[in-house]
Amino acid sequence: MVKRLYPVLACGGIMIAVAAAVVGQIDPDPYLDPINLTLSDYAVLDRSGATEVAMVVLGGSSLALLAGMRAVRAPVSGWPERLMLVWSLALVVAATVPTSAVSEGMTWAAQVHRYVSVAAFVSLPAATAQLVGRFAADDRWKPVARPVEWLTLASGIGLAAMTYLALPGQGLMIGLVERFFLTVEVTILGVLAVNLARLAWKDAFLGHPPVAGNVVRRADQALHRLRGI
Repeated sequence: MVKRLYPVLACGGIMIAVAAAVVGQIDPDPYLDPINLTLSDYAVLDRSGATEVAMVVLGGSSLALLAGMRAVRAPVSGWPERLMLVWSLALVVAATVPTSAVSEGMTWAAQVHRYVSVAAFVSLPAATAQLVGRFAADDRWKPVARPVEWLTLASGIGLAAMTYLALPGQGLMIGLVERFFLTVEVTILGVLAVNLARLAWKDAFLGHPPVAGNVVRRADQALHRLRGI
């Protein structure tokens, strides 16, 4: 039962996070510029709270996704698991320790927010890059290996563009690039969550292979006994 609950929490949480993020983008203060302002800037300048809710829910659903993948014995052990855990926790910390407005300077909270945001942005693409080869070698996860590969490539390009814009690019259009990057990241999580749901509920409805194997063996043993009579 718990194994089947994880994909529900993961898929439902991702959808709620996307809905909250959309609300935070379409109903902000009119002076906010989504092209040049990051989501963190939106969170501190627009006090609706929708962006923070999206980050916390996405972090929680990512934890449910990781727990569910472990429950179905997905090939996530080692660094991919650790990196996905960093991604999940960093989102929650970034939401609870928001950055400050530019006019307020770089406070300690803003520094913490910046570092955990960087950790989140780097950790998930690094995790999925390692998972691609493992998925390709696992029949249960092979259907998502190619989509995850292409999405990971797109997130890598987005991460490189964000790094450039944050340093020599002086933040020009960084909001647009960040939104593209996060859209790709959420899509990756969605692909993994859907496949997790497929595997968990498939086991629930089609039965358990080990039990079926025991029944076959017992029937075969009974047949041999009857032949010996």
